[in-house]
Amino acid sequence: MKKTDVLVIGGSAAGLVAALTGKSYYPEKDFTMIRKEKIVLVPCGIPYIFGSLESSDQNVIPDTGLEKAGVNLIIGEVTKIDPAGKTCLLADGEQVAYEKLVLAIGSHPVKPKWLKGSDLENVFTVPKDKEYLDLGIEKLQDKNKIVVIGGGFIGIELSDELNKRGKEVTVVEILPHVLGAVFDEELALKAQEVLIDRGVKVEVGAGVKELCGNGKVTSVVLQNGTEVEADAVILSMGYKPNVKLAEEAGIDTNELGFIMVDQYMRTRTPDVFAIGDCAEKRDFITNKVIGAMLASTACAEARVTGMNLYKLEAVRPFVGTISIFATALGEHSFGVAGVTEDAAREEGFDIITASFEGIDQHPGNLAGTHKQIVKLVVAKESGLILGGSVYGSRSAGEIVNVIGLAIQNRMTVSSVLTTQIGTHPLLTGPPTAYSIIKAAEMALRKIRDN
Repeated sequence: MKKTDVLVIGGSAAGLVAALTGKSYYPEKDFTMIRKEKIVLVPCGIPYIFGSLESSDQNVIPDTGLEKAGVNLIIGEVTKIDPAGKTCLLADGEQVAYEKLVLAIGSHPVKPKWLKGSDLENVFTVPKDKEYLDLGIEKLQDKNKIVVIGGGFIGIELSDELNKRGKEVTVVEILPHVLGAVFDEELALKAQEVLIDRGVKVEVGAGVKELCGNGKVTSVVLQNGTEVEADAVILSMGYKPNVKLAEEAGIDTNELGFIMVDQYMRTRTPDVFAIGDCAEKRDFITNKVIGAMLASTACAEARVTGMNLYKLEAVRPFVGTISIFATALGEHSFGVAGVTEDAAREEGFDIITASFEGIDQHPGNLAGTHKQIVKLVVAKESGLILGGSVYGSRSAGEIVNVIGLAIQNRMTVSSVLTTQIGTHPLLTGPPTAYSIIKAAEMALRKIRDN
């Protein structure tokens, strides 16, 4: 039987960061990672192996970081956890004993049993599985008409990438707009318009009834009766946490099917932590249990876990999921952090919103200057920033991170208004009209006028 101090099961973003952070904080401890995959993909880069990247080989997380840090790596599958005996059993019969266990066992794509025809040939999902994805890409090469079911981030990014390869792509989304689950209507509409302008067909406001075909998929029938021809179908209908291993070990899960954890990512089972897609998430603003799955959140949880494995620090808890999302379609980028206006009103918050339209370079006559719109969702009485969204160019990703930082640090519009920033003509908007600060200024004016 092998023995280790800290055993991490799962080797994607969360598992990797937990192992490296833990080893950094506790260098005297022996760390071991067990994962099924020989090669691990960059999760957020998966859509781009269908277009921008030449192959999945360009989207790989190298093992050199683990090797340099001194983390042991075992390629294998854990089939059983014994929390009482603090051991894990692998498929090959080997056992590993541990002091601390970190579950980073991820999620798997939803493939609804109710969806007739989902087992037809040329119907694919999007797992974090290099071999499966490579085979799917090979099969898609001679397919022209592709239907992507699901207009979330992965769905639209995949669609845009396949469109780049000259495919005739149709996105099907049950909500009124693509990205409608994460953006307010105005931003979702803008993203949808950009997607259509780039050549992707969009069917919204109608769910899928069935997939048709004799052995191979030939069409998708929507609930409104529309039938869309398809040489191939990609199901991008969300993900479910991988919790079977945990449940069989008696580790508690919540009503949404995630492993229950506290703010230090500890499960209710002694010396067992859970992070990433398999672990419970609570919204930073409302403290409600939510089903968010983000690599950025997973890495934050992993750092908290790594730091608190053997000694809890009051200043090192996970404070809740801010849900920072961003995506890009060509030169257009979209991002959101915290609660949207719609979500804030549904929760009963008394809010005001303020938007500012500016530019991402200055002066505006510089080549490549792009419009930039920042919207803030603000608590009316306190001025606390609850959320925000950004439309712009590539800099939108970092702008929305700044909004997320403001939310996490419970900043008000007044404190944002006095924030010191650095600007440069080629890199940012002008200091006289910096989009976040101007949006805060407009929000403060609304608060005062009310």
